Amino acid sequence: MLHAYRYAILGLLLAILVFTLGYIAGTSSPTVGVGEVTDEESSKLSEHEDAVAPGVPGEVAGAVDDARTYGGAATANEAGDGTPLYSVTRVIDGDTIEVLYNGVPTRVRYIGVDTPETVHPSRPVECYGKEASERNKALVLGQSVRLERDITDTDRYGRLLRYVYVGDVFVNYALVVEGYAHARTYPPDVRHSELFREAEYEAREAGRGLWGPVCTGEEARDSTPAPAVASEERSCIIKGNINTAGEKIYHMPGCGSYDKTRINEAAGERWFCTEREALDAGWRKALNC
Repeated sequence: MLHAYRYAILGLLLAILVFTLGYIAGTSSPTVGVGEVTDEESSKLSEHEDAVAPGVPGEVAGAVDDARTYGGAATANEAGDGTPLYSVTRVIDGDTIEVLYNGVPTRVRYIGVDTPETVHPSRPVECYGKEASERNKALVLGQSVRLERDITDTDRYGRLLRYVYVGDVFVNYALVVEGYAHARTYPPDVRHSELFREAEYEAREAGRGLWGPVCTGEEARDSTPAPAVASEERSCIIKGNINTAGEKIYHMPGCGSYDKTRINEAAGERWFCTEREALDAGWRKALNC
C-alpha cells in the first residue's frame, strides 16, 4: 500500500515537471503558422515595394521611365513602332533645324546635303538659299520628326548630325532631288551618299531649282563664270567640270548638260581638245553624253 502511494506521488511530480517545461518553451519561441509573415519579413517586403514599381521587375522599371521621357518631355511623341519623335521648333536654314531633344532646344544639321547659304555671317545670301529655307520649313516646321544617326554624332559646332524623316518622307533626299540642295559627302557618314548623288544627278538633268536657269546663268551660286568664248573661236571645246562632290566630269557638245555647264578655270576646271586628253587628265565622260 505504501509503495503504491509513493508511485502515485512520483507520477504527479513528473506530470507537473513536464507541464512546466512545456509552458516555458512555448512563451520563449512562438510558432508561425503556414502563410503568416514575421515582423522582420514584413519589414523587408515593405522596403522592396518602395524600391520597385508594382508588377515591374527592378531592372525594367528604369527602362520604362526612359522610354516615356526619351527625346524631350514626358509627353514625347513616339512612332507606331516606339521610335522617338522630336518636335521641330525652328528652321534655321535649308539644312539645319532646331528640335526639342531631351527637353533641350538642340540644332540638327542634315547629313549628306548642302543648301545655299542664307545666314552665314561672312557670306552673302546665295542663289536659291531663301527658296531652300522655305521648302525646309514646309517639310518639317511644327512636325514631329524621326532622327537617324550615321557614324558621327555631332559636328564641330555641337550640332547633331542626322538623317531626318517626317513620316515616310526622307527630308535630306527630298531637298536634293527637288533641286534645293547639293549632295555632299563627308566620310565616315556615307550611308546614303550614293542615293544623294543619284538624286542630284536627276535634279540637275531636269533643271530643277538651283540647277534651273535662275542659278545657272550669271547669278551662279558658286562663282562668277569665266568669260564665254564663242565655240568657233576655240579649238578645245570639251568642258571639264568639277561637280559638288569633287568628281571631274567632261561634257562634249551635244551632251545634255553641255550648254548650261560653265567652266571656272580658277577653281581647277578646264577645257580639253580631245577626249583622250580629258581621260588622261583624270576626267570621266558625263553620263548624259
